Amino acid sequence: MRADKSANDLKSQPMIVAIKEAEEKLSAQFARLEEIACTNQKRVLDAFKEHRVTEEHFAERTGYGIDDHARELLDKIFASVFESEAAAVRMQIVSGTHALACALLGNLQSGERMVCLTGTPYDTLDKVIGHRHHESGSLVASGVQYVEADVCSEGVSDGFNAQPLAELLKPPTRMAYIQKSCGYSFERRTLKNADIEKLAAKVHAINPTCIVMVDNCYGEFVEDHEPTAIGADLVAGSLIKNPGGGLAITGGYIAGKKQLVEAALRRLTAPGIDGHLGIMFNQNRLLLQGLFLAPTVVFNAVKGALLVAQVFSELGYEVKPAPDEARADIIQAIKFGGAEALTAFLKAIQQNSPVNSHVTPEPALMPGYEDQVIMAGGTFIEGSTIEFSADGPLRPPYVAFVQGGLTYFHVKCALAGALEAMAARV
Repeated sequence: MRADKSANDLKSQPMIVAIKEAEEKLSAQFARLEEIACTNQKRVLDAFKEHRVTEEHFAERTGYGIDDHARELLDKIFASVFESEAAAVRMQIVSGTHALACALLGNLQSGERMVCLTGTPYDTLDKVIGHRHHESGSLVASGVQYVEADVCSEGVSDGFNAQPLAELLKPPTRMAYIQKSCGYSFERRTLKNADIEKLAAKVHAINPTCIVMVDNCYGEFVEDHEPTAIGADLVAGSLIKNPGGGLAITGGYIAGKKQLVEAALRRLTAPGIDGHLGIMFNQNRLLLQGLFLAPTVVFNAVKGALLVAQVFSELGYEVKPAPDEARADIIQAIKFGGAEALTAFLKAIQQNSPVNSHVTPEPALMPGYEDQVIMAGGTFIEGSTIEFSADGPLRPPYVAFVQGGLTYFHVKCALAGALEAMAARV
């Protein structure tokens, strides 16, 4: 950050003027986002029409949920939207990490190897894998071998900056794992579907039986297709992120090849039960409505992320992605360079939230994370990152990860409030 420039700009320029000027510069990017949102909305609408959604699918079920037509319908609609053979949408999945864990533990056996091609994965998955923390029930504890190598930091079209893929993918490798989003990393780049398509093709050419699995969290509906449409065998994510449209109160999804989804469900429930049981807790209507709204909600979130990037870039902060970059997830990173500045920004975001605006967020250890994390999350659904929120681990280079926004106008209001709070400090 260029401190002098930022301080002068914050003091001298009305926040609404700075935001208006940023919007004018982003008009072309906004138009492109509208095209993507329209494409995704059409695909979702077509899926609803194809599978003939009716009011009867909103009915409540209890107990085992045997032959729950609404649950089966939701699975079919997700499969159509993700252009995959099968999908499973379950309220019993408690988080995106849980969805990923079911997919991994259900499809990898002792003696097989998982290769993460995008370097060290997101913090919360570390204990699921178990190679650094020897957790009971982890992949490594179950006899699965694990290797990680960042082959994507220099792109996947012309070469790799790590071991050759042929070496990484030789037996006993069973799965090539790809994290689409940047996670809590300012250095890692979010992969676009074009990158994943090229990488998946190379993996399958070298080892046709290798499963290409993608952590799709934060990426749904940001581009005009999902990874399962362009070569991924399996994806997983959370419903309180993009695909829930802000209405899902919990849950997760898994989509991809039928036998791989079924194997994940056996891990979620039990062999023999698979995906045949499990009630939806009278949430069918909200899940369907949330999915229907998701392309528009994600459009608002990405549009807001672009605005945040443009404003903070002009203030002299280093941001990723840059305002002129194409988007592949809803996350916008801002490097603050110090714990005090990061904390002040996140507190300002909290103060401009619809829920708990009077609460001051404090750093704390969170399950699955290595460092203390401070979170600004005044959301209607606890932990919902499709609602406007921001967080960051208290470790160098002290980066705020901003995401979500049910409405673009909330992002604008919160951004103006945060800028005013920052101006008062300088």
